[in-house]
Amino acid sequence: MQLSIVEIAKPADANVIVGQSHFIKTVEDVYEALVQSVPGIKFGLAFCEASGPCLIRHTGTDASLEQSAVEAASAIGAGHVFVVILGNAFPINVLNQIKSVSEVCTIFCATANPLRVIIAEEGDGRGVLGVIDGSSPKGIEGASDQAERHAMLRRFGYKK
Repeated sequence: MQLSIVEIAKPADANVIVGQSHFIKTVEDVYEALVQSVPGIKFGLAFCEASGPCLIRHTGTDASLEQSAVEAASAIGAGHVFVVILGNAFPINVLNQIKSVSEVCTIFCATANPLRVIIAEEGDGRGVLGVIDGSSPKGIEGASDQAERHAMLRRFGYKK
């Protein structure tokens, strides 16, 4: 078995969701979940088919985000893995809807941070072992950091 790390390239202001499902129907079902979650959402979606022709299936509402999703899925190259690149929405707006899609098995990450995916390769298959999302902690928050966190969540409208 060979282990490798794949860095996911995405537009600077985009968020990425990486998950795994079990069926080609994922492309249409995740598309529907996304467009029903956020009116006017801009995204790209790519899915690595694991049998038959083993194609990277793709769709989206924005051509450049769709291309980014295809490139990320191609770099990962693991069966039944899907990548969503979000433009004008955040994972918090769509994660529950994606998780409710019947063929979605797991979500590895949802982030705007620099992202690396840990890949295991054996024979003619690849799998995702996990992800490295962003950076390691640099300290422990203090009172002023807590106050800023509380204020930021209220500025964004997530808390009252």
